[in-house]
Amino acid sequence: MVLSNDLAALIGFASEAVLWGVYAVIFTTSLILLLRRAPTRGLNVPILALGCVLFASCTAHFALEFQHFVTTLRDTGVTGFADETKVLVGADILISLSDLFGDFVLLYRCWIIWGRNIWVVLLPFLTAVAGFSCIMEVVHLVVTLDPNAPVAPAALVPLGLAGYALPLATNVLTTALIVARLWHTAKAAEERCRGRMAGTVRAAQHAVAIIVESGLLYLAAQLVLVVLFALGHPAQAIVAVMAVQIYGIAPTLIVIRVALGISSDFSTRDAPGAAGPAVAHVSWEMNASQLQLTRPALLPGIHSFGATEESAPTLRVDAEYLEMKTLDFEQDGLAIAV
Repeated sequence: MVLSNDLAALIGFASEAVLWGVYAVIFTTSLILLLRRAPTRGLNVPILALGCVLFASCTAHFALEFQHFVTTLRDTGVTGFADETKVLVGADILISLSDLFGDFVLLYRCWIIWGRNIWVVLLPFLTAVAGFSCIMEVVHLVVTLDPNAPVAPAALVPLGLAGYALPLATNVLTTALIVARLWHTAKAAEERCRGRMAGTVRAAQHAVAIIVESGLLYLAAQLVLVVLFALGHPAQAIVAVMAVQIYGIAPTLIVIRVALGISSDFSTRDAPGAAGPAVAHVSWEMNASQLQLTRPALLPGIHSFGATEESAPTLRVDAEYLEMKTLDFEQDGLAIAV
């Protein structure tokens, strides 16, 4: 059986309905977790605002698709269901707008973890905005040249391909920058402490895993859409509307995983049987608002990231550092997000 544009559009709507339900539950959960921890650990306003805007955009897209589903089946039936209408034009715009908001979440995280260095995120920001601009032009040309076309005409495929490929490049670049910064900072901390910060490396590895897993979900949706759009396959109508909800689900999963908290306890002690207190004890609770490294009294000073050799290093959590907590090493503006 050949997949028609109308059947693909119907399957896409049903798939998006399921994903929107999942997203609504995930978003509500993340909102509750963020608000519950706000009195004691502060509220990351940018992440909260971006999350709300992204959810509103994805919900608006589903609402337009639902309106089109009801009115078209009532008036004309399945035949012509995929034909472009004014409602679907708005939905098409929201696909790329949701993608743009999702990219902004990634860009914000990258900007924070690179010490608010605007130059680091400038290129991925430009690719994200350029991709959105390309899609807006495709929508404008489709409405002008063939307002009822279920898919973009062949002449507009290169421009549309650029519109979807550029946000994909933003995702890859931003995720790579975040992972590289986390890994480099953790390794630098471990080397500076001569192996006594192995726990920090493990925490960084966990943070990398969270970022990469979320990024892969986002990446998979974008990559499949780019390939299907380039081929002009009707299945692009399925993936495009599903991708809208995935653009919201992926970053929201990061919020939930971090808000639930991670506990770690690492110790470095003298050899078994040796007299005297422990050399150092490293302990942190991810749900705590203050992270500290302490050493027992009467011991020689250990390497600190702070001002003096004798002062115990202190790791603080700044609620503004990502949605995730941040270990700020007070050295060269480096930060590890965990």
